[in-house]
Amino acid sequence: MLIDAKKCIGCGQCTYYCPVKAISVDAELKKARVDLDECVECGACLRSKTCPVDALYEQELSWPRTVRKILSDPLTVAVETGIPGRGTEEMKTNDVTGRFKRGYAGVAIELGRPLLGARFRDVEKVARAMARFGVEFEKLNPTTSLMEDPKTGKFKDDVLNEKVLSAIVEFAIPLEKLSDVLYALERVSHDVETVFSVDVCSRCNDDGSIPHEEILSKGNWWHSINVKTNVGLGRPRVSD
Repeated sequence: MLIDAKKCIGCGQCTYYCPVKAISVDAELKKARVDLDECVECGACLRSKTCPVDALYEQELSWPRTVRKILSDPLTVAVETGIPGRGTEEMKTNDVTGRFKRGYAGVAIELGRPLLGARFRDVEKVARAMARFGVEFEKLNPTTSLMEDPKTGKFKDDVLNEKVLSAIVEFAIPLEKLSDVLYALERVSHDVETVFSVDVCSRCNDDGSIPHEEILSKGNWWHSINVKTNVGLGRPRVSD
């Protein structure tokens, strides 16, 4: 995102709409400016229509900066799936996709949200730590498409410094390995310069209990049991 200095009147209204605080007003020039290294190309400032003189405009993006828009702008269509956003079916559609089988846990690690954003050098650290467990990263996830080697979690060198609003590392793991995965995440958390949250899902047992809940409790990991189901827009439920 750029700001036309000839139009800008320095009102600062646009600064309130930047989720990563990449916009500031120069006190001497009395003009707003965008820190392009911090900007994630989410488009929130432009879509807010808060600028009274239409000074904000989107520049033409080229690789690897296009990565920022793909993973930060919810209106951008991901080529992996042809739908807006990060483009995965997500855990809440499991009733119709059957991505996560019984005996497995689905794990999604979202780096960067809220507020801080994430650079891919940190996403790579997490992915590498998870790859040691032999996981298969979700193919229908734009984050996975940026990996040079999905078996090791190595990302393409030219995207490592790119910053996005958030990126999700997503995979399935046998339930018996879930504790090891979470302990590994605890260790790598000290090496990343952003925040991340961890989502875990598993198929309910016949009695309604949640298989991974006992694992989380034994490991003394704080967790909140949330249920969100997407009925799949009329698609039939997957059979067990």
